[in-house]
Amino acid sequence: MDADVWNEQVAEGYDESSAHMYAPEVLGPTLAFLERRAGRSPALEFAVGTGRVALPLSARGIRVAGIEKSEPMARELGRKPGGSEVAVTIGDMTTSRAPGEFGLVYVVYNAITCLLSQEEQVACFRNAARHLEPGGLFVIEVFVPELQRLPPGETARPFHIGDQHVGFDTYDLLNQWVISHHYTLAEGRASTFLSPHRYVWPSELDLMAQLAGLKFSERWADWNEAPFTAASRSHISVWERPLHGSAV
Repeated sequence: MDADVWNEQVAEGYDESSAHMYAPEVLGPTLAFLERRAGRSPALEFAVGTGRVALPLSARGIRVAGIEKSEPMARELGRKPGGSEVAVTIGDMTTSRAPGEFGLVYVVYNAITCLLSQEEQVACFRNAARHLEPGGLFVIEVFVPELQRLPPGETARPFHIGDQHVGFDTYDLLNQWVISHHYTLAEGRASTFLSPHRYVWPSELDLMAQLAGLKFSERWADWNEAPFTAASRSHISVWERPLHGSAV
């Protein structure tokens, strides 16, 4: 992930721009799902950001740590109530090591796609496996590529059109890249934000897990554990580190 994308300006406005992700109907099921999988073990969040998930999960009594490449994002987390309870390691989630072992490692809100190559995404799985205790779980929340919505010959599709925000994605089908373009009008001033991603298919993620020595456990359409189907637009996937054998 490019830390320059997640700079001071973006970090300061991140919570406001992602306000819908803090809604109880979104955050509540997320926390419940992760709390059940963590049990009494500590949890580690890759790309912990400003602590949207880590802080309330910590408030539920789970010891939570994080890895975050963007120092401005980590500083925003540290300023919040309970921020000192979440130990954040500054670094890349593909290689950085947080102290200790964890019963749960998780990556939410499409953060795995911020790694822009297959090699980096595989490295993320391997790093997760290295952090997991035997029997521990790796959880990812990510969108399903919506290429069926892309008519032949087109490379751009809108995902939000509002009075103060317009957003659209542009696709590079050869490299599995998508760039999310955000144009926002606030207090008479316009701002732009471009977020690059490498989209990835569920089957590809399963192979990445296998390369890291993890085995598939479960897959759902959302945090409420709705069945995953061909029509699902996102998925929550879980892989397990076997009780025997070392991480790759």
